[in-house]
Amino acid sequence: MAGKIIVGVTGAPVSRRAVDWAVTRAAQRRQAVELVSVVGGAVGAVGEAEVLGAAQTATQRLLDGEAARVTDAGVPVTTRVESGNPVTKLIEAAADATLLVIGSDYRGPGTGPARGVHGIRIAAGAKCPVVVVPDRDLGEGMGIVVGIDGSEVSEHAIEFAAAEADRLGEPLIAVNVWTPVHTPRNAMEVYPDLYLANMQSTAEEVLALSVAGLSSRYPDLRIVRRVERGHPSQVLAGIAADARMVVVGTHGRGALARFLLGSISQELLSHLPTITAVVR
Repeated sequence: MAGKIIVGVTGAPVSRRAVDWAVTRAAQRRQAVELVSVVGGAVGAVGEAEVLGAAQTATQRLLDGEAARVTDAGVPVTTRVESGNPVTKLIEAAADATLLVIGSDYRGPGTGPARGVHGIRIAAGAKCPVVVVPDRDLGEGMGIVVGIDGSEVSEHAIEFAAAEADRLGEPLIAVNVWTPVHTPRNAMEVYPDLYLANMQSTAEEVLALSVAGLSSRYPDLRIVRRVERGHPSQVLAGIAADARMVVVGTHGRGALARFLLGSISQELLSHLPTITAVVR
C-alpha cells in the first residue's frame, strides 16, 4: 500500500515511541515515513537569526539520529525541519499524508492531562487520520476498539479500525454507547423499562448496520459487538484501557472552528487510555 506517514518529532522521550509505532506500521503496509520537527518561538528579535540557526541545526541532528536508529526496519525515512507554529506546520506537513503520528506526555491515570493542547488542536485540524501515542508502556493489549454512532464520520472510523485490526490479527471491538435523556435532579428518578429497552434495541440496530459489510471485506476479522449505557468517552476509555488502540471519528467544523474536536474525541485525547486514532 502506497502513502506516507508523517511523524511529529520533538526532544521528548515519547517521540521515540511515536517513531517506532509509525515505522512498524509503515513496514507492514509498505509505506514511507517522514520525520518532521518544528522550531517555534521566533518573533523577529535582533540577534534571533543566530539562535534560530543553531536550533535548526540541533533539530536536524535529532532527526538524523532518529532516522539512523530505525534504518534496520527497511522503511524509506526522510526528515524535515520547519520553523513556525508547531500546530500549523504539522497540519500543513500532513496535508497529503495517509497518517499523522504524534506523541503525548500523558502517562496514565493520576498523572494529570498532557501538557498543553497541541495534540488536540493537531487532531482537530489535520485532514488525515491522527494517531496519538501516550508516553508509557502499554503492555500486551488486545483488540482494536472503535466508537460507533451511526454517522458518516463513524463509518470512516470503522473502516480505519477494521483495517488496523485485520493487519494486526486482532479482534475489532465495535462499541455503541447510549445515554438516557438528561433530566434535572429528581425529575425522573427511575426511567421506564420500555424506554430503556427501546434505547438498547435501537443502539444494537445501529451497531449491527454499521458493521454489516465488514465480514465480506475482511473475512478473517473477528468482530465483538458491545452496546453499553453510559457516557461515551468514559465507556470507551474503560474498554480501551486493555486494548491496543481506540479509534474515534470527529466531525469537521469549518474554517472558523477548525481547532475544535467533538467532546468524545477531546476527552479521550486528554486522558489517553491507549494509542488513540482520530479519524475525520
